[in-house]
Amino acid sequence: QVQLVESGGGSVQAGGSLTLSCAASENTYSMGWFRQAPGKEREGVATLRADGYTTYADSVKGRFTCSRDPAKGQVYLQMNNLKPDDTAMYYCASSSGEVSRFHSFNPLRYEYWGQGTQVTVSS
Repeated sequence: QVQLVESGGGSVQAGGSLTLSCAASENTYSMGWFRQAPGKEREGVATLRADGYTTYADSVKGRFTCSRDPAKGQVYLQMNNLKPDDTAMYYCASSSGEVSRFHSFNPLRYEYWGQGTQVTVSS
């Protein structure tokens, strides 16, 4: 059982930055960041595989950067130029196996989830 713990959420004004961290009890092949706003479905934000393949949702391309430090068991989501639409609970997710490019943003492909960290962006 992989344990994931997110941190780094908070409240910022539009245009600000935050860096989310996900501490994993063990390294797995595929990692993802998802978010869910009230009344909306969970959506993929960024995913990162051990082979270096990284993908981003169109809404965050150019603003968010996902990275990992396997030595520390950490995955990061650097978020710049935040917008009110980025307000959501952000979740770290993990899969032991390779999540294909086609399924990168399918939550069902990830077995392990953190408890989430809240990001609130005010205008």
